[in-house]
Amino acid sequence: MSSLREEILRAMTDVLDSTQYILGPEVSSLEKSLAAYCGVPSAVGVSSGTDALLIGLMALGIGPGDRVLTTPYTFFATMGSIIRVGALPVFADIRPDSMNIDPDHMAAILEEDRRNGGTIKAVIPVHLFGQCADMLRIRQITDDLGIPVIEDAAQAIGAEYPFRENGETVWKKAGAMGTCGCFSFFPSKNLGGIGDGGMVTTNDESFAERLRVFRNHGAQPKYFHAHIGGNFRLDPIQACVLKIKLKHLEQWHQARRENAALYNRLFTEAGLAGKTVVLPTADYLSSEGAESRNFHIYNQFVIRVPERDALRAFLTEQGVGCEVYYPLCLHQQACLRPYSLTGQSFPRAERAAGETLALPIYPELETEQIEYVVGRIADFFSGRQ
Repeated sequence: MSSLREEILRAMTDVLDSTQYILGPEVSSLEKSLAAYCGVPSAVGVSSGTDALLIGLMALGIGPGDRVLTTPYTFFATMGSIIRVGALPVFADIRPDSMNIDPDHMAAILEEDRRNGGTIKAVIPVHLFGQCADMLRIRQITDDLGIPVIEDAAQAIGAEYPFRENGETVWKKAGAMGTCGCFSFFPSKNLGGIGDGGMVTTNDESFAERLRVFRNHGAQPKYFHAHIGGNFRLDPIQACVLKIKLKHLEQWHQARRENAALYNRLFTEAGLAGKTVVLPTADYLSSEGAESRNFHIYNQFVIRVPERDALRAFLTEQGVGCEVYYPLCLHQQACLRPYSLTGQSFPRAERAAGETLALPIYPELETEQIEYVVGRIADFFSGRQ
């Protein structure tokens, strides 16, 4: 960020001098750039990643009496947005490797729902930690049932997935595989702003136009409201900053991948990988020909370990920043009690909530720092033997 300081300050000054502080050319320019980057025709800038999810549900007409299927292991905004439109969340457990939603469990829930009247009106898979969910399988299931898919890609801008089209593998980016994709530009994201911001991508221009109407109080034209929308507009100051940073995003992704590879090597050399420390997977990575690519963008580098809380405390004492994503599953949150949704059990998600720990992975991380982190983790577990 410091290396871009002067360029960003100039761009911000231009916005201030323009006196156009709501939407305008900076937002339109970023929308075009993000659409091209994600490989979709349309992108609509919104006020946050949470509002991206909310407006996606609103534009689909999801409301009271509807249910939306998602994962119990993710950030609260995914579930909160469902409840805010008056719908209820339904959960499918996660896969133990990627910790993304399990398509097989999802399929079983949708089949039962269809037998009971079909109240699940949308599915929200989350591309957790920067790795795409199994979108091919998910789309096969949802397409058969005519259910729209909202990709929660808040942590996964630029992540790729090998989709199958006409018998060939086509690598698609997060946000290009569902009815729409929802992104967050929260400062900690791989593409982060200097405040809140979000984007919704879609392959359907008519749906994009509907999103544009909903982000501006449902007005079309001005002062004529056929819908009840909201104030979901992206700030042009954020747009000008993000447009500058977007030019560097692939370079930052690659640095994160290299840091992840170094972690993997060092944990393996220390004899911890696969035994004491379960490393992140890169599901669809192949070593053969054109398929050889790593689609994971490592918004977080999340390991699974025994005695997670004790290790976290130890690392904090040693000056290592680390975080738990997420200590409590969505189905266990107290705010669900009025909806009679507590008391459910999703064992794989609950186990992940007790074992996962995110280590530093930012692009500027140096080799010596990664060595230090792995060394301290090795020290911790050697003291437990």
